[in-house]
Amino acid sequence: MINNVTLVGRLTKDVELKYTPSNVANVSFTLAVNRTFKNANGEREADFINVVIWRKSAENFANWAKKGALIGITGRIQTRNYENQQGQRVYVTEVIAENFQMLESRQQGQSQGGQQATQKQSSPDFGRDSDPVSNGTPLNLSDDDLPF
Repeated sequence: MINNVTLVGRLTKDVELKYTPSNVANVSFTLAVNRTFKNANGEREADFINVVIWRKSAENFANWAKKGALIGITGRIQTRNYENQQGQRVYVTEVIAENFQMLESRQQGQSQGGQQATQKQSSPDFGRDSDPVSNGTPLNLSDDDLPF
């Protein structure tokens, strides 16, 4: 069986390190992961994915990760359920992160505000709607130019 997840996204808020009654460290957080396509209005949407990290990795993550940080994680999907106070069964699906990587320096994350828009304009757009070859101008090809 294969249960493997790789995500790259931004942390939606500062994390809070918690400990279980048996003194096991853990952090739970939400990672905003952009979709690869645009909606009908031409805007990118994001999925907000619940992630949990345990033990020493959780302590390290809590020390370094701040709201807005670009994070890469690998892990697995896990489901659990419980009964809430109203007696209803609640199902939870989350990613249990086994490894994480900070994908930008703290300075890059802190200067995200005004400079991010400038960086987006100067960096290439590798989205599905862009054409990296012609830079927006149509190519003039005849049938004789094609190898098939």
